[in-house]
Amino acid sequence: MTPSTGSGRRRTVAVISAGLSQPSSTRLLADQLAAATDRALRLYGEEVLVEVVELREHAHALTDSLLTGFPSGALADAVDVVRRADALIAVTPIFSASYSGLFKTFVDVLEDGTLEGKPVLVAATAGTARHSLALEFALRPLFAYLRAAVVPTAVFAATEDFGTDAALSRRVERAARELADAVQGRPRSGPVDPFTNPTPFEDLLRG
Repeated sequence: MTPSTGSGRRRTVAVISAGLSQPSSTRLLADQLAAATDRALRLYGEEVLVEVVELREHAHALTDSLLTGFPSGALADAVDVVRRADALIAVTPIFSASYSGLFKTFVDVLEDGTLEGKPVLVAATAGTARHSLALEFALRPLFAYLRAAVVPTAVFAATEDFGTDAALSRRVERAARELADAVQGRPRSGPVDPFTNPTPFEDLLRG
């Protein structure tokens, strides 16, 4: 299929990175996904604005927002970035077999309906591939509960994958194309079944 010439307006992609260190592998994966999505959308003739929300910068404000009941200052601006975006890339490190507390706290301060119908690409990082299934039993159900339109391909990267794993690069590109397609509103036959495009078992157990 030849991509269309686009809608003639700029598309905004919000990126949530929940890495705790600086620099972090979580931010590195987030940047790779953002760049691939930018390329995929530009093939449709779109102008693209990528806005990154680095959650570690809002850690104290997130705690305050839980106590006061509303975000303020720079955190409120970050929430607005996510609310206004045409699509969301959400990347978290995996701790204790699930998304990080910082990541979940940010999700908790979003108003109900913020992500409803919004195309979302989920991704995660961890020290070993043993944590990769957290994408399917933790992140995907979380965003399904929030009524987001999660693309079929989720992306996991272990520390050893960066710079050496061609399969990771292919998966990044595929997920980015799916997100771009979702932003463009390409017709689908029905709701996306996450089990129609599962991660190959050998990819989950690599390393």
